[in-house]
Amino acid sequence: MWLLKLAWKNMWRNRNRTAITIAAVFFSVILSTLTNSLQDGIFENLIKNVVSFYNGYIQIHKKGYWEEQILDNTFENSSKLSNLISQHQNITAVAPRIESFALVSSDTLTKGCLVIGISPDLENSITQLENKLIEGEYLSENDPASLLSEGLANRLNLSLHDTLVIIGQGYHGAMAVGKYPIKGILKFGSPDLNDQTLYLSLSVAQELYSVQNMLTSYVIGLENPDYLNPTAEKVKSSLGSDYEVMTWEEMMPEVVQHIRTDKASLIIIQGVLYMLIGFGIIGTLLMMMVERKYEMGMLVAIGMKKGKLMQLMLIESVLTVFAGCVLGILASIPIVIYLNRFPIRFKGELAKVYEEFGFEAIFPTSTNPEIFLRQGLLVLVLALLLSLYPLLKIARLNPVTAMKK
Repeated sequence: MWLLKLAWKNMWRNRNRTAITIAAVFFSVILSTLTNSLQDGIFENLIKNVVSFYNGYIQIHKKGYWEEQILDNTFENSSKLSNLISQHQNITAVAPRIESFALVSSDTLTKGCLVIGISPDLENSITQLENKLIEGEYLSENDPASLLSEGLANRLNLSLHDTLVIIGQGYHGAMAVGKYPIKGILKFGSPDLNDQTLYLSLSVAQELYSVQNMLTSYVIGLENPDYLNPTAEKVKSSLGSDYEVMTWEEMMPEVVQHIRTDKASLIIIQGVLYMLIGFGIIGTLLMMMVERKYEMGMLVAIGMKKGKLMQLMLIESVLTVFAGCVLGILASIPIVIYLNRFPIRFKGELAKVYEEFGFEAIFPTSTNPEIFLRQGLLVLVLALLLSLYPLLKIARLNPVTAMKK
């Protein structure tokens, strides 16, 4: 107990020295927290983009549909099946879809496109489709109109309230032909979706393709994406072998590979960051050892055992580093929350590059509490390991040499 009291008094005997040491740890925690929060936030936003653009977190198809995406591989849309899926924890919405490719025509132009039949409200709850409207109005249930992506509208020279013609092949080779007014224009960040997507209400699309009450997929929204794989496994076990349950990771392996590659490169950057943090902390410790060299030599000379002196220095280091870590975590919380609500946004050519790859040119931070605790503990452990250096110097201390000025 007396060592603790003495260590506390020693800390504030030279306030400037203690303040510099605490500041080194304080800024280290803020820097490492911001870096990791920004990294996690970027990847979370990327996944959110992938999900909200089109895929959803999980999709359910008839067995074999993903390998051969044709209307013959549809399954019946039943409330019993939908309820079976939605009863699982972590699932917030189940949106039915019918999807197929067709030709869409204006007066003089014809282009291939992806026709998607949706339940407007359920689809919007997962992919926020209504937020992508730049003109017109959103679909309602059984709406006889269509929503057209901006790029496809430009290619066909079509605008709001024009009428388009869809020509395609329906279920079991039936002819699929229909005329639909354009109720709204959508804009997607993904060039592929923006250049070839057309939405109809589910019942209208089913009638077009002669697949009454049939679906190509259920798209699932999740409350907590962290439990993606466990949720998918539970759904898969409840549905049996007649259906395939696929996560967005399985449907888009190229995005997963992109994230893994970026994370690998960021590990190197983090290593450099921690090395710089280490140099900053060891610099303050070296300064402290030079300033207190005479004091330590005097204490050993008058009879204080080196073991007790080492314990005293260790307690001082723990108290100083812990104070810096706590203050650093507290200071980083409002900064991270601010950058989460008002993320860094890129404009100009760099923004266009990101949009061409289908991603928003914004970099938000993640507010996951684990980041603050993890980075605080990492800097604490790093600082305490570096604090072993003064203990090593004390073990080798020669009091006569230390007291020479």
